[in-house]
Amino acid sequence: MLSRILLALCTITGLSLFGGEGEKVSLPAPDVSGINQDGKSVAFKDVYAKGPTVVFFYPKANTPGCTKQACSLRDAFADLTKEGVQILGVSTDKPEAQKKFITDHTLPFDLIADPEGKVLEAFGVARMPAIGLATRQCFLIKGDKIVWHDAKASTADQAADIRRVLKEIGS
Repeated sequence: MLSRILLALCTITGLSLFGGEGEKVSLPAPDVSGINQDGKSVAFKDVYAKGPTVVFFYPKANTPGCTKQACSLRDAFADLTKEGVQILGVSTDKPEAQKKFITDHTLPFDLIADPEGKVLEAFGVARMPAIGLATRQCFLIKGDKIVWHDAKASTADQAADIRRVLKEIGS
């Protein structure tokens, strides 16, 4: 609980404990579930159990910055999966919008629809004031721990950031 409050405070105030390109942390990974683009429930804990997991949050499907972020991970997907990495994207969009985003950009990973903000809350990800969309952030989970958090996640360089962190911490 304290870790979620700390992450949320940093996001809301714009302060970062993590530096410009994220920082290594050791926080409990949220045990949360969400609905994917196909309307199926995804238990994050089950995904974490398969290997290192990238959970990235983005404001809105099929917008320019969010497309760059998702496509950066799509383009590196083969290399990342060779290292056992799982990827989940999360936004406040509904499943239909997530499905269209996957179809339009051939995304090979699940996108979680979180219009109620339950997954955002579990990770301590704030919504943008006035418009209610998720702020752009990225987490790397190993086992049951968040080992890296980027409160100002990159768009075009998201995959490069993940590769760098995997090298630093060892996948």
